[in-house]
Amino acid sequence: MKRIFLIIMLFSNLCYSQTNRLYVDKWEFRNTKEQKYYKALVPGTIHTDLFANKLIEDPFYGTNESSLQWIENEEWEYIASLGLTAEQIKTAGEIVFEGLDTYASVYVNGEKMLSANNMFREWRIKCSGLLKQGENEIRIVFRPPTGEEEKLAREFEKQTALKELPGGNRAFTRKAAYHYGWDWSPRFVTCGIWRPAYLEFDIEGTIKEIETTQNLSDGKAIIKFNVRCGNAEGLRAILLQKGNKISESRVVSNEAEITAEIQNPELWWCNGLGEPHLYGFNIVLRNKDGQDVDKKEINIGIRTIELVQEKDTFGSSFYFKLNGVPVFIKGANYIPPDNFLPGVTKEKYARLIDDAVKSNMNMLRVWGGGVYEDDEFYKQCDERGILVWQDFAFACSMVPPDKDFADNVREEAVYNVRRLRNHPCIALWCGNNESDEGWQNWGWQNKLTDAQKQTLWSAYENIFKNILPSVVSEYHKNSNHISTSPKIGWGHEESLKEGDSHYWGVWWGMEPFEVYNTKIGRFASEYGFQGFPDLETIKSFVPPDELYLYSPSLKMHQKHPTGFETIQKYIEMYYDAPDKLERYITISQLLQAYGIKTAIEAHRRAKPYCMGTLYWQFNDCNPVVSWSGIDYFGRWKGMQETVKNAYADILVSPVEENGKIRVYIVSDRMKETKGMLEVRFESFSGIIPSEPYLTTVTVKPNSSEIFFEKDAAEVFRKVSKTTNYMNVILRVEDGKTYSNELLFCKPKEIETVK
Repeated sequence: MKRIFLIIMLFSNLCYSQTNRLYVDKWEFRNTKEQKYYKALVPGTIHTDLFANKLIEDPFYGTNESSLQWIENEEWEYIASLGLTAEQIKTAGEIVFEGLDTYASVYVNGEKMLSANNMFREWRIKCSGLLKQGENEIRIVFRPPTGEEEKLAREFEKQTALKELPGGNRAFTRKAAYHYGWDWSPRFVTCGIWRPAYLEFDIEGTIKEIETTQNLSDGKAIIKFNVRCGNAEGLRAILLQKGNKISESRVVSNEAEITAEIQNPELWWCNGLGEPHLYGFNIVLRNKDGQDVDKKEINIGIRTIELVQEKDTFGSSFYFKLNGVPVFIKGANYIPPDNFLPGVTKEKYARLIDDAVKSNMNMLRVWGGGVYEDDEFYKQCDERGILVWQDFAFACSMVPPDKDFADNVREEAVYNVRRLRNHPCIALWCGNNESDEGWQNWGWQNKLTDAQKQTLWSAYENIFKNILPSVVSEYHKNSNHISTSPKIGWGHEESLKEGDSHYWGVWWGMEPFEVYNTKIGRFASEYGFQGFPDLETIKSFVPPDELYLYSPSLKMHQKHPTGFETIQKYIEMYYDAPDKLERYITISQLLQAYGIKTAIEAHRRAKPYCMGTLYWQFNDCNPVVSWSGIDYFGRWKGMQETVKNAYADILVSPVEENGKIRVYIVSDRMKETKGMLEVRFESFSGIIPSEPYLTTVTVKPNSSEIFFEKDAAEVFRKVSKTTNYMNVILRVEDGKTYSNELLFCKPKEIETVK
């Protein structure tokens, strides 16, 4: 059996670069029904710990998923011992858990000190009078989410006479929705200490948080650093750049404000428009003796970003302006890179963001059914110029109507907005994914009384139209926020005229790919099509004797209820049906590439009516048949190379529309571009039926324009739809070449003539 499930220990030492932290390691775990303890890795999950101790089989292999569902119904205990000196006891401040998944009771030296119920929050325990010299026991008991949800559901039923929340009772729990299974994800309802745990010392002069604000006007940037400290009264906060002092301020009430002024600053640009320039600063706390007692590094990107939503003759716009420039957004929807999040390394984040850059993307949408990502993800986006559309962690469900839940959500939002607000990559905060659409269009209201509807909708509005926008407004000033995505469901005509759109007529509606040429929204924030991963990836999770289509293991790794059937129907639309797995893989990837190419080009041609395209989906959290262009192991499907070309800074796009054969040139460049356009009608047999059409072109910046047009009937009097195709080449003055092809028939209808 080939092992594909990697266990990676991210933190293994008690020491850390920050001297005020002592990390807690050497954890053990057990099922509370049993006596024996086993070694645990922290950060980690129960599934990774069970696997590392050879107590379960590889969760991703074969059909093992089905035999591991018992794990989520058990109670698990984690225990560690923290040895402290008398001197350490004196300065012990708080025990910090950056991530507890999810329902956890925390005991310190036998005393219950914390009851956690949110995976997305930081949790702190004050140490005053709690710790002792020598060994201190930290014990955490994780209760099954399913059991807690049953209790909450019973309370919900008492309040509303409803047995289940619309969208499922998982919505009672502040935990990553995809852990419960999705149509691309297995069901592994994890628990554990999934982010670092440490003792934080209250020593002289610690920098706890830095909030930056910036004002850019008249060729000058003023950056303010609000520094929040611990035990730092009377110290000086000093701002350094490249070792030179910029400014300083005295710490008063454990806060200080220091300022940097930059003349003619280099701006931060997204990939494709310029360099993502970052200014590096050091903030130092210095005592009266001139000693530096703490230091933080921070990188600042100077930029303005605005989401423009304005009424127009069509409906309402939806586009981003970066540094005053309207930007056509090119990217994808991003999901967590693993079902077991602590296994995601810095190297994997770097590789994924590098893939986004190589694919000519400028934005990733962090989808609401996942998590608020690790700091490393946003750091990589900052450095590589990838904008981030950040969903809050809600997807495809309503929310409970109780105050405790709302208060919990507010704490979660405050924590994550404060954590991420300094990143120049953050372009948008979005309240949820498809919850509004579910309420309006998925039949959730059909069996509800008017009173029940009012209760649930009021709870929804409180979270998404009150709490979350107020948190963003207070803690990330001048940032962009929307309450939900999409604004209007894809079954409504208005969805293509205003706001962002999730168009699922292709796939869910079984419409042909050509529909993409006419069903164009103002900003396409979700659409997609499945494709198989490469054979090598399939071999990693399918036993050798199951390497055939629809085998039990392959079925286990197709999470969409009609996925195979839908792919098959589309194959029959466009290709000859393959009879072997290897051929099926190839055809499915060609099909996926064909569909996504059709959509992207249609969206880009429609610029500026349409100003963004984010396909579903960029990556995978497990080895699986899915919508991704890049599989779990980082292998590119055929679609990804197609996306790379379709997202180039200049696109030549031939299309048959409105009885015409046209060639559009779409430019995302900010400068005029000159070049030579060549149009050929060629034969699949290598015969050239006509002389090429050649013309010089001047392409306007940030534009989409037709540079070639002929009556389709006239063209088809000279060329055959089944034996000929159109080849378009643009050679521009800087030496780059852009090319594309247009088929006049479906691939299965192609004929070759000898």
